[in-house]
Amino acid sequence: MLVTGSLAVAAPAGAADCPSGEFCAWEHSDYKGQRANWSGDDGWWESYIADEDSSWANHGISGPGIKDHVKVYSRAHQGGHMTICLTPGQEVNYNGAANDNGDSHTWAMSC
Repeated sequence: MLVTGSLAVAAPAGAADCPSGEFCAWEHSDYKGQRANWSGDDGWWESYIADEDSSWANHGISGPGIKDHVKVYSRAHQGGHMTICLTPGQEVNYNGAANDNGDSHTWAMSC
């Protein structure tokens, strides 16, 4: 019997395609449709994603003193109510309460 060794690292099914160090939002559930991504705060999302967000991923960098949580808000300039907050590494393929509600976000120390 011949055994060959190989190491394959596969991403989990449905894992979000979001660059390292970024927060991403998609216009459809399951990380589909147009994606917006940011490495910093954004007080006024672009028109194609504002109030059109249906899935999210926080691929931000964590470490002591680093703002690594992402708070999404229902109005521009972090106004209105917080629709969803993502912890470091968290991916949310759909959330009914937050669906189509985001207009801005900020990086924070906690939720």
